[in-house]
Amino acid sequence: MEKHFDLLSFREALNPLAEINASALQTSFESIVKGSHLTTQRKQIDHYLPSQYLEKLIEKRYSPNTIKTYVSYIKSFAEEFQDSSLESVSTQQINNYILNLIRMKGISASQQNQRISAIKFYYEQVLGRKKAYYQLSRPKKEKKLPHILTIDEVEHLLKCCRNLKHKCILMTLYSAGLRRSELINLKINDIDSKRMLIRISHSKGNKDRYTLLSEKLVKLLRDYYKIYQPKYWLFEGQRGGQYSATSIENVFRKAMKQARITKYATPHTLRHSFATHLLEQGINLRYIQEILGHSSLKTTEIYTHVSSKQLTKIQNPLDKLHTD
Repeated sequence: MEKHFDLLSFREALNPLAEINASALQTSFESIVKGSHLTTQRKQIDHYLPSQYLEKLIEKRYSPNTIKTYVSYIKSFAEEFQDSSLESVSTQQINNYILNLIRMKGISASQQNQRISAIKFYYEQVLGRKKAYYQLSRPKKEKKLPHILTIDEVEHLLKCCRNLKHKCILMTLYSAGLRRSELINLKINDIDSKRMLIRISHSKGNKDRYTLLSEKLVKLLRDYYKIYQPKYWLFEGQRGGQYSATSIENVFRKAMKQARITKYATPHTLRHSFATHLLEQGINLRYIQEILGHSSLKTTEIYTHVSSKQLTKIQNPLDKLHTD
């Protein structure tokens, strides 16, 4: 079934990136055609946001979040090469550009991959150079185990959070196993209290799915709704509109501080913890994959390495020795 393109979500995702300085365009048609202003304007278009790039992303049905990320990265890339034509940039120049970002800005392997994908999309999808950029250096996939909180730590974290709205945010992240972007994009009508499910739309990979809705969360959300009266998004900022990723980060950090939990954790840790706790309950890995929205079971399998339930049952051989 063909997915419906959500124009509203798309416009909101691009809003911070698509602003145009109108004063720079208030030049008469005659002066643009006759003078050197044409070159300047064309450079602004070609280098800072190629129009075909945006159109191709929409045509390929990329999600609003992916479009926002790709547009941001291609603008950054274009600014780096603003003194030359993007079409003439070589593979070696692109590799040097990425290497410089790693050295100077310390970008992660994940961001490195995203930036390369954004650049490849321009050359391969927009310009049609299908096999010209396969030599771009991709980073080796990091094999880090995710950080998690124990069930007791999650319980203590939620108990220490006294603000109703903040508590609802943390409980939703944990009990539904959500990414931050998924929580931000939740609408009021995504909460299905009859079937006890939460609908996640346009998630990673532009996929829709359903995840679990906790009974405790439903009760708390009803109280939250009466007091805060959100209009469209489930969680809205003080001035309306979507709650920001920075605000979620601040809510989480404040709760961690109040709970005096000092281990490394981020809002995404709640998603990892949720998956690990489901696995320790004996929930089938395939179900966890569906709930989390993973494309591959291999991604979900990482939680088998994090779960400590089976490890704690193993007796250490040292404990069998008489060393006194």
